[in-house]
Formats: sequence, structure tokens, C-alpha cells
Amino acid sequence: METEARFDAIFKAYDIRGLVPAELDEGTAERIGAAFAAFCGAERIAVGRDCRLSSPSLAAALIAGISSRGVGVDDLGMITTDMVYYAAGSLDRPGAMVTASHNPQGWNGIKLCLAGAAPVGAGSGLEEVRRLAESPPPPAAVPGEVRRVEVLPGYVEHLLSIVDAAQMAGLRVAADGGNGVAGVAVPAVFERLPATLIGLYLEPDGRFPHHHPDPLRPENLHDLEALMRRERPHLGVAFDGDADRAFFVDDALRPLPGSTVTAMAAQWFLRREPGAAVVHNLICSRAVPETIRRAGGIPVRTRVGHSFIKTVMKETGAVFGGEHSGHYYYRDNYRADSGILTMLVLMQVLAEDGRPLSEMRNEFEPYAQSGEINLHVAHPAAAAAAVAGRFADGEQDRVDGLTVSWEDRWFNLRPSNTEPVLRLNVEAPDATAVEELVARVRAAVEEVADAGA
Repeated sequence: METEARFDAIFKAYDIRGLVPAELDEGTAERIGAAFAAFCGAERIAVGRDCRLSSPSLAAALIAGISSRGVGVDDLGMITTDMVYYAAGSLDRPGAMVTASHNPQGWNGIKLCLAGAAPVGAGSGLEEVRRLAESPPPPAAVPGEVRRVEVLPGYVEHLLSIVDAAQMAGLRVAADGGNGVAGVAVPAVFERLPATLIGLYLEPDGRFPHHHPDPLRPENLHDLEALMRRERPHLGVAFDGDADRAFFVDDALRPLPGSTVTAMAAQWFLRREPGAAVVHNLICSRAVPETIRRAGGIPVRTRVGHSFIKTVMKETGAVFGGEHSGHYYYRDNYRADSGILTMLVLMQVLAEDGRPLSEMRNEFEPYAQSGEINLHVAHPAAAAAAVAGRFADGEQDRVDGLTVSWEDRWFNLRPSNTEPVLRLNVEAPDATAVEELVARVRAAVEEVADAGA
């Protein structure tokens, strides 16, 4: 594959990701390492990796590329993505994580951040990294020093400085690591808690022998739900492959939408810090900004995507940020997302409230939601523009795709960054109203597609 075509395939909006070795191989990883070192201009860079079968060799190549520029490397070994963010924040240096997150076997990728865990994505430096990788800078006369650095103990201490572990006494939590790298950190965290861990698939295994590490897909929660049916814990949690996302299941075996978790966590933070700002993306439920206002906080609406959330959090000083997709961000965690920290926050919310999660959640879920629906079209942008004309009676904005709002319902239609798909999210007072609005939007998109938009 020619270099330009290869880079077109692997450089995404928020990270670098592709099939191994057809799109991403050791040579490409080494070039990216050299480019990132040149881009950062730092003395040292922290590098971690997940448990995918290709991650050790890709991480070694990435490290070689960084070192070739005379830049030192802190090799963090096999860890979670949020542990790289912790290293970038606590050690004040850029970080790189070799991971494909929740993608299937055969994929891998690289997530980058600057010192302090500041994001590197489209519009914040990823284009420059690509440009430098296409024409690699010459090596330095003396390679940078590579040293092994252990961050797990400090990471655990850091997480426990944000919550009050003593309040979690007696809680029982079922945690499904999906054979990803959550198993590197979750048992170590529970060793410090007066709570019980009921673990499932916590052994990192890049073959993912039990199920795909993408808990956004309902079928990947079945084993966790079966464990919870047997053990009856207070809370269930499933992590994606690199553990930066967490998905939760209540004591009645019902998954919690990301909006519900965002609202619960926002209320908890605002009780600790009244008047603070909380960031949420524009496809979170209206219950999220309503909860924030009710708790005396300032809701801040932003585009979907971690680089936008982190940037807005820095601008506003927000204490917390949440997305519908299971990413949750914390000011006291260098504005970085962490699935394990979110588990701890939700555990403390449960402990302080005293009610079962299945009961407590009801006050945060006054509306019905569709979840994200993919509509396949040949020309997404043209289709979305045409749909806007068919819903002219609603209030419209284009902060991220097309959002159309009425007093009691809304929908958002966003083009995918990587495929010819429009992503539809709908919220309305009840399930029937959601189905009706989904049908109307779907019909409008299909009408445009049939007309050759």
C-alpha cells in the first residue's frame, strides 16, 4: 500500500487506527514514533500498550522511532489507556498508547496526548504528526534512553484521592474486563477498597476468547448479566478493550445509558462543588442539563468527541464531562476519561444514596431514547442538508451535524468520520413518540437517497 493511501486509511479524527499489517505495521509505527517525537519537542515520552497480539511489536517499533530522534522513552508496559493519561499528567510529558480500543481482532492503533494529557486529534496536532510521518525526520546522533517505568501504584493512589473509599464498605461489584487490559488495574484498585470484586474475564488475552471487548453491543453484556443473576451484586460494570470506557448494569440487570451515568455523576460532583460547570455532548439526554441546573451547576453543551470535550473543559474549568458513549472526563484526572474512575464514582454515589441503583436511576430518566441508529446513505452531508428542509418547523442548529428540537422532543443526525453513514439519535417523552420520530427521519433520509441526493 502506498504511503499516502496507508495514512489516509489509518489517520482518523481522534487517533490512528487500522488493520495489521495491511494498514498499520512496525515500519509505519516507527515512522509515527519519530514524527510524534519531532512534533512534541519533549525530552521524554511515555508509551503504553494494550494486550492485543500485535501490540508488543508495534509498541517496540513506536519506541524505536521516538528514540531515534534522541528523545527518551518511559516504557509503561501493558496498561490501560487512562494509565497513559495519568503518566502524561503526573510526569508532565507526552504519552502514546498502542491500542485499538474496542475494535475486533486484527486491528490496532495509537492514541496520542501531550504533557498534562492534552489531546492530540484532528485540529489539535494529528495532521502535523501525519505530515511529519510522511517525510520522516533524520535520526539523532545519539538515540534517546529507554527505561521501564511502573505507574500502577501511583495510578491507584491518584484514583483514590478523588473518591472516598471508606464509604464503599459492603458494596459488591461484578466487573467484566472482556480479556482486555482492565484486568491490569481493577484488582489492584479493589485491594484498596472495603468492597468485594466479583471478576469476570479479567485476564488480559489479545485473542478475546470469550466475547468481543465492546460493551456497547448488548450481546457482549450477556455473560456479565448471567454472573449478576447468580451473584446479585449491587452493580455490574463492563470495560472496553483499553478500559477508557465503562458500561454499567443495575441490580435489575438493566444497562444504564451514558446519559444516566453522566447525570448521576454530575449531581454528585455538584454537591461537592456547587456552581461548577459540567460539560455534556449534544446527544446526551435533556435530563443531563436539567439535572445540572437543578443541582446548581452550569451545563455546557459541546460536540461529540474527546478532543472537543477536553478542550471545552479546560476553557470553562468544568469539574466533569460526560458522553453518551461511555466516556467520562474528570478535571481532577487531567480532564482525561477513565472507565475505572467512573466505576469508583458510581460506587460512591450508590453508597451515599443507599437505594438500589434500579430505583435511584428513575429520577434521571424522564425521557425515552432511541440509542444510536446508523442510516447508510451514499452522500451523508447532502442527505442531512435535505432532511433539514423537511423539518423546518423545529429549532435547528449545526454544532455537530444537524440537531432539530421541539418543546418535547429532538433528534440529531451526524455524518460518520469514517464511513457513508448518518448516525441518528432521538429523544421524546415516551417510546411510541421515539419510534414515530425515528420513522419520520428514516423516511426522509430514504426519500433523499432514492432521489439520488
